[in-house]
Amino acid sequence: MSIAHHKVLGIGVDVVETARIESSIDRFGDRFLQRVFTEGEIQYCNSMKFPARHLAARFAAKEAVSKAFGTGIGASMGWKEIEVKRKESGEPFIQLHGAALEHARQLNVTEVFASLSHSDNYSVANAVVTALNVDVEAAVPAAFSELTAERKDTTTVG
Repeated sequence: MSIAHHKVLGIGVDVVETARIESSIDRFGDRFLQRVFTEGEIQYCNSMKFPARHLAARFAAKEAVSKAFGTGIGASMGWKEIEVKRKESGEPFIQLHGAALEHARQLNVTEVFASLSHSDNYSVANAVVTALNVDVEAAVPAAFSELTAERKDTTTVG
């Protein structure tokens, strides 16, 4: 008999200078935006008072997610395959598409958590990827009990 539990597959973090994103927009314009961001991300960010801050936060989130998967941006995950969306509450969430979604399915990913923040000059994001582990023997609780019993035997008080 096996039981299922969730495990942390990976964590990732990234910091982006807002000026770097502004520079890319100035230099490459729409070509940069269309290469990195989904239409929904572009529309949301452009509706804000300081779009570059929000774009930088999303750029950082895409990097953090790819790091949490251990792949980086490339063949397994493209820029637009990692989309930052918002719940009604304002909380960000990640929606995967294409090869990124397929990669996540192969790894039994259950959730991709993300947190974003920005100031005038910097944006930061972190990501945690959890996966379902279904290859755990039912004997694990017994093994855990044995482990905690051993710890009690070696603990000294006083």
